[in-house]
Amino acid sequence: MPLADEFKEVLFPHDEVRPIQADLIRSINKAVTTQQNLIAHAPTGLGKTAAALGPALKEAIKKDLTVFFLTSRHTQHKLAMETINQIREKYKLKITAADIIGKKWLCLQPDIDKLYPREFAEYCKNMKEDGLCDLYNKTRDKNEASKQALELVRQLKHENKTDSENIIERSKLLGLCPYEIALLIAKEARIIVGDYYYLFNPHIRETFLSRTGKELNKIIMILDEGHNLPERVKDLASHKISTNTIRRAWDEAKRYNKEEITEILEILEKKLWELAEKTEDETYVEKNQLIYEIKNMTDYEELISEMERTAEKIREEQKQSYLGGIAAFLEAWAGDDRGFARILGRSTGMKGEQIITIQYRCLDPSLVTKDVIRSAYSTILMSGTLSPTSMYKEILGFDSAEEASYKSPFPENNKLNIIIPKTSTKYETRSEEQYMEIAEILSRAVNKIPGNTAIFFPSYELRDEVNKHFTKLTDKIIFTEKQKLTKKEKLDFLEAFKSYKNVGAILLGVIGGNFGEGIDLPGDFLKAVIIVGLPLQRPDLETEALIKYYDEKFKKGWDYGYLFPAFNKALQSAGRCIRSETDKGVIIFLDERYTWKNYNRCFPPSWDIKATLLYESMIEKFFGEAKK
Repeated sequence: MPLADEFKEVLFPHDEVRPIQADLIRSINKAVTTQQNLIAHAPTGLGKTAAALGPALKEAIKKDLTVFFLTSRHTQHKLAMETINQIREKYKLKITAADIIGKKWLCLQPDIDKLYPREFAEYCKNMKEDGLCDLYNKTRDKNEASKQALELVRQLKHENKTDSENIIERSKLLGLCPYEIALLIAKEARIIVGDYYYLFNPHIRETFLSRTGKELNKIIMILDEGHNLPERVKDLASHKISTNTIRRAWDEAKRYNKEEITEILEILEKKLWELAEKTEDETYVEKNQLIYEIKNMTDYEELISEMERTAEKIREEQKQSYLGGIAAFLEAWAGDDRGFARILGRSTGMKGEQIITIQYRCLDPSLVTKDVIRSAYSTILMSGTLSPTSMYKEILGFDSAEEASYKSPFPENNKLNIIIPKTSTKYETRSEEQYMEIAEILSRAVNKIPGNTAIFFPSYELRDEVNKHFTKLTDKIIFTEKQKLTKKEKLDFLEAFKSYKNVGAILLGVIGGNFGEGIDLPGDFLKAVIIVGLPLQRPDLETEALIKYYDEKFKKGWDYGYLFPAFNKALQSAGRCIRSETDKGVIIFLDERYTWKNYNRCFPPSWDIKATLLYESMIEKFFGEAKK
């Protein structure tokens, strides 16, 4: 069978297939047709979205299944919907696709953006149950879809405009609820593009599948940017409160004359201060240390129920209830110890006040993910940083999965990977002399780079210490990332940085910050990325607990709980450089530890990386040859 015919069989949307992409398509097709799982480390530019959607859709149509393309990034929603449209047009398919972002971001009610997800969920539920949401009332008629809602769904499907932007815009014009419209589309959809939590948050999954008529065992899951899944799931399964939360909840209970609740909240706050007396930073606590006195005073479950009932009344007035947050925390706190850490911490607020925080922190994402993966028809986990694939297989609870690592599809001579085995960002080696040496190496490197350079550090503090020296050593314009940026500020920052592509500017950022992942600077917008140091922070109690837990479970605590996740963050930042077949760029790792065997083994096997102190001449030669 000719190559072109082979990929038409699996609904590939493009006319040309890259050789490495062809291997990925075959692996995905094999997984979905045999009801197996695949964990694919597939670098940027391989065309993962197109490679996955075609075979998955083909199998879904054949077996009457639904494809769920789940991702943590809104930009990937758009790419997935564009790819689906290309498949529809090329193969004349009449399939419906639903694009569903978070329910909160589909809501048209005013002033809900500051609500936490759990608060919004309760607020929305109460508004609907009490008949107070006009948008919902207009969309649903006696618990059925209204005629106006069905007509809008028909129009959006007919026009193939079922992306979230169109759903929001058209719903707003008609005064309808965008989430309910999206659900109606999803009910008829062959493919649903959404966030991880639509299947990995147990409460949301149950409601969503019930409302859309989908069954988990008839779902092909494509988990995009899969390196983010473990942390996202752990966040979903974790709970925390602080002394500030308790005080605000006390105010609410006082306002509603709930004397027993106010008394218990006072005892709860006092207990947190007692537990914090012997620590300046953080400490482990046990379940009974927090709830023993509460259980001595009242029935624990009844207290939670009473708090929740009061919180419902409060949300009718002000959307948000701190009392509801305390109730959710206390309910979670009564859970198992296995796979969780109970940690109390002390911090300083913006006004200099002391704040005590206590959290029930999930350590093991497989507690949530394994049952979903086992139940699904087939699961494809893919990302440019799933290395080693064996770690993701174990920590997410795959019973079985094929593991595959693919090379970059871009020409090897377009990228120069260098380790400069000088300096270190280890805490014990940090000094003004070390900061000066790092700054000098950076200035010599960027002076040889004909264009923009992004430099990523393990922390804002370290970046600023080095920059005190670096800023005096370079004549190039420096763009310094701020910790908290709005979406618009982030876009404006990038546009300004890109405008210097001809003369060359420098972006000083942080690994895992605003620009370390999820941004594209193709072509001449970025010529080099320099990673300063290893982003190995001093292990906090959560990391210590994670190392201990994975040591007991897999005998790989240090790797799974500390080293690999940190190293993959460095690789994510490094991946900002080469984004297309014609891009040419340099990636530099500045820290002697990158040459040490224990760390060097963390680089993907396909990387051709050289350790050298002759980096200036290598950079000069690379860009000299690139001009030819």
